Amino acid sequence: MVEVKLHDIGEGMTEGEIIQYFINVGDRVKDDQPLVEVQTDKMTAELPSPAAGVVKEIIVRPGENVSVGTTLLTIESDQLLQFDPPMKTNQKRPQTIDTTILNKGKIILAAPYTRKIARDLGVNIEEVEGTGPAGRILDEDVLRHVNKKKPQITSAEPTEAVQSGEDVTIPFKGRRKQIAAKMTKSLYTIPHVTHFEEADVTNLLQLTKNLKQEGNYISVAAFFIKAVQLTLKEFPVFNAVLDEENEVIRLKKNYNIGVAVDSEQGLVVPVIHNVENKTIKEINTKMKFLIKKSQENNLTRNDITDGTFTISNVGPLGSIAATPIINYPETALIAFHKAKKRPTVVNDEIVIRSMMNLSMSFDHRVADGARAVAFTNRFVQLIENPSRMLVELM
Repeated sequence: MVEVKLHDIGEGMTEGEIIQYFINVGDRVKDDQPLVEVQTDKMTAELPSPAAGVVKEIIVRPGENVSVGTTLLTIESDQLLQFDPPMKTNQKRPQTIDTTILNKGKIILAAPYTRKIARDLGVNIEEVEGTGPAGRILDEDVLRHVNKKKPQITSAEPTEAVQSGEDVTIPFKGRRKQIAAKMTKSLYTIPHVTHFEEADVTNLLQLTKNLKQEGNYISVAAFFIKAVQLTLKEFPVFNAVLDEENEVIRLKKNYNIGVAVDSEQGLVVPVIHNVENKTIKEINTKMKFLIKKSQENNLTRNDITDGTFTISNVGPLGSIAATPIINYPETALIAFHKAKKRPTVVNDEIVIRSMMNLSMSFDHRVADGARAVAFTNRFVQLIENPSRMLVELM
């Protein structure tokens, strides 16, 4: 009997939620055939069959959260079978993306976590009106639908209070719970120190504006990522992982920059690998591609692994400061906040410049404050004077 267990399908994964099975007990499966869809804190993935045979038992039911190493189902492999049951001719593999096609031809767009909220609240997701892009159903759409369905209690007596009904609850499990576990581990394992700095991004904003007019749509964030990589090259201690067991700090040879993305399923950090070998334009293209995959919940294991440093560009949301939690087991994370025009002294004169705050959290076991200050000073030099960055790339 072959046991199919939940294995680590993502860096640092400890548990996952079973979303759906593509097979039933008694079905014949082929080697490497997708068996079950699992959601972790970062992605949704399929687990393939380790052998050909017949499904004998499904142990863990959809909706349950289980730890890595848990047996999900068992398969009697062909080596043990005395006969060859015929495959069901009418069996079709369910959809593995977050789109359900109904018999009426209607397409329902909803993330797995949103569907889970609907199931837990007893809501038929087909009845929910989506307000997201292309009619996608959001978490709040499900909650709004629940509130609409609640009976409105009124009273014939003016003096009686109108009952407000029960509180609506959101399940704290699946990706949300896994994100919480990872953040807790990072905060209680790493002694965080956050260094704050400001940068004049006037020249950089003008450069991106000029490029846009020429037909080159390159995000400011792409310049940030390249500037981070160039700065890490000078300060490799921040592109490192602390290996306490072997009592060494491992300086990573590649610069794999993670980009924090706020998706409907929660915070995810897709990684742009080998930034040192990419142009700013290539970084921009890859970044947009990964953000799109994040928002569509289509990230693969390769998209989220082997990060060496993380950035969080929260400026577009309006942030002015933060104390970011490091993406364990990395050594540092830098957050970029809202760029705002304000009076600034330049050459003893008060001028209006676009100023941006940044926050850098780092592991105080690995680096000291002086190195963090030197790091941010160098980074600021590069983005305040984009021409210096171009010189570095020659």
